[in-house]
Amino acid sequence: YVPSALCCPSRASILTGKYPHNHHVVNNTLEGNCSSKLWQKIQEPYTFPAVLKAMCGYQTFFAGKYLNEYGAEDAGGVGHVPPGWSFWYALEKNSKYYNYTLSVNGKARRHGENYSVDYLTDVLANMSLDFLEYKSNFEPFFMMISTPAPHSPWTPAPQYTKSFQNVSAPRNSNFNIHGKNKHWLIRQAKTPMTNSSIQFLDDAYRKRWQTLLSVDDLIEKLVKKLELNGELDNTYIFYTSDNGFHTGQFSLPIDKRQLYEFDIKVPLLVRGPGIKPNQTNKMLVANIDLGPTILDIAGYDLNKTQMDGMSLLPLLRGDKNITWRSDFLVEYQGEGYNGSDPTCPGLGPGVTHCFPDCVCEDSYNNTYACVRTLSTSWDLQYCEFDDREVFVEVYNLTADPHQINNIAKTIDQEILEKMNYRLMMLQSCSGATCRTPGVFDPGYRFDPRLMFSNHGVRARRFSAQSL
Repeated sequence: YVPSALCCPSRASILTGKYPHNHHVVNNTLEGNCSSKLWQKIQEPYTFPAVLKAMCGYQTFFAGKYLNEYGAEDAGGVGHVPPGWSFWYALEKNSKYYNYTLSVNGKARRHGENYSVDYLTDVLANMSLDFLEYKSNFEPFFMMISTPAPHSPWTPAPQYTKSFQNVSAPRNSNFNIHGKNKHWLIRQAKTPMTNSSIQFLDDAYRKRWQTLLSVDDLIEKLVKKLELNGELDNTYIFYTSDNGFHTGQFSLPIDKRQLYEFDIKVPLLVRGPGIKPNQTNKMLVANIDLGPTILDIAGYDLNKTQMDGMSLLPLLRGDKNITWRSDFLVEYQGEGYNGSDPTCPGLGPGVTHCFPDCVCEDSYNNTYACVRTLSTSWDLQYCEFDDREVFVEVYNLTADPHQINNIAKTIDQEILEKMNYRLMMLQSCSGATCRTPGVFDPGYRFDPRLMFSNHGVRARRFSAQSL
């Protein structure tokens, strides 16, 4: 899972091992702390790659999309190379496949639109293979290869443009239905969607699959190179994403930023020493766990970090009788303009990312925090919005895996109070306090008097510091 279903906050969580309220990257803009001077000063020196290089003696390699505003003039341009990277090949700004600029160890390199030399996924593959060919064999290494694929504009390689012709977006039970009893932003989606919107999202879904075929090629080449070098058996490989993506659920055409499973749940595949093949682990894992896990693999003492996540290494090795979390925090701060969207003036101020048919994917009060909990007794999500309604959404995913029915008004009041209190605790957590027992853990302690103290949850909900 990702604690925030948006590129820059999620990538910042991967790098720092922290929840958004601790790394303070809230959206994809410089003003939202995405690759800002403040981020560079306060967070970048303590990312897990910086620790790997400085404290563990690793040679480190980065290639691809870093943070959405990386390379912005107001934040040092492409000359800025974050601490922790021995080799740096970073995309300027957001996702592209052709006609982009890379920062090559701080020097700008412009690429055009010739497939054989410019298609970004293949360029990243070739740079990665070169690193494996010429790196030092006397130091351990870490690589982060961050392909923009399958991000828009979904430009497949020429040889893959005819693939998956019969593929369309999943038609689950929440596809193209009205999001009743949900936050007003979800309720405003037009239902049913127009035929043109459905065709658009089906095309986007197909193209995303097509772009991933080049990612498959990249991974195959890297695995074969590691095998050729005699290093595959001593290398961990992690494969994941920065956020999910919806395609027609609750009549939302395409985007992310929402609290539902389709936006916050992402794949995670891992192979490496001590990991048995063909295992599936159902534990609650978040992207804040990746940094601690990689540092743990490197032998670094995690008590020396300020990270909120946990090392997955015991899970990967199949250790028995380990204590693991039963919940985690999801938090997002909505974006929105003071003025009306020029394409949809009838919707009034505060909305943004409006698609054809005036379905808007975000708004200033699409600001929420959730506790996602998974235990032997409950598969539950509890969410609160920072809006005039103080809107609450609760889903029992055991009975309702596609989150169609908001049960906030019918669930037991005691569970609501406990989840409300747990949310307050997680929103103010840092480091070890982010790993305390959840509501359904035997070690959980709940004092209802704290709900009504001067510093209770109602008073501090969504303070400026928390987001």
